[in-house]
Amino acid sequence: MNIQLLIVDPQKDFCIADDGAGHKGTLVVPGADKDMGRMAAMIRRIRPKLGHIHVTLDSHQTVGIERPRWWVRVSDHAHAAPFTILGIHPDGKRIVKFTADATGLHPTDEEYTTYKPSMLHNGGPTGKGAFGYLEALAAKGRYPHVVWPEHCIVGTWGWSIVDDLAAALHDWEWNEFGRVNYITKGNNPWTEHFSGVQAEVPDPADPSTQVNTGLISTLETADIILFGGEALSHCDANTGRDIIKNFSDPSYAKNLTFLMDTMSNVPGFEFMGDAFVKEMKAAGAQFSTSTEILA
Repeated sequence: MNIQLLIVDPQKDFCIADDGAGHKGTLVVPGADKDMGRMAAMIRRIRPKLGHIHVTLDSHQTVGIERPRWWVRVSDHAHAAPFTILGIHPDGKRIVKFTADATGLHPTDEEYTTYKPSMLHNGGPTGKGAFGYLEALAAKGRYPHVVWPEHCIVGTWGWSIVDDLAAALHDWEWNEFGRVNYITKGNNPWTEHFSGVQAEVPDPADPSTQVNTGLISTLETADIILFGGEALSHCDANTGRDIIKNFSDPSYAKNLTFLMDTMSNVPGFEFMGDAFVKEMKAAGAQFSTSTEILA
């Protein structure tokens, strides 16, 4: 059988709260460290059965549309705090902070602009700058725009793969004479890139933001696609949705098996992880755990 494994963003900034040597993850998903320990153990257990391994890597720099450096508050020019939710005010003329409660997201009068004024209305995947990006993102209806803490900056400790999992991937390459397919994502400053398949708003001038047709075509050859990584509510969810959306035959969804003990939600976004699981069940995907699969 052609068995493939897809691991989403198994990186230290998401998984390791404190390594005891002065490094601390900046966007830790509770439970992710144990998730990746189970993933590593599964790879060692079923190593000869794995024909392909794909690993996505969130890869950013200091400046990007989802980073605090990009945004400033109009009233005092302070940079947007991490986890600020930004969007277009209902008047359609300005960018404001949104607050959330049980009834949904609500605009405030706390107005924001970009650090460089020219970036507000010019450039990016829509050609209309950050304003146009937020309009396009809202039209897709998947996520509001969140300003995240700096994380997974290329070349840093937090960008690297969790040690135990990295060792298991190395052992697979050595023993099976294979090469892990590492997929970087997120380095276009104009668009968020949760999915391992394509950016939230693809940039026509940047192939790295468009559909990864090579990954999709390889996954289509699989009899079983094992899927895990971080985080269930965000990058797992968008990657899974985009895989099924871009399959040439929707029935291939039945080949996807989500390893539920290797995925955790970003705190406060559990409802999005639950919604994703329901979608995948409706699409025909399978669900298992790292210890039960291929036992």
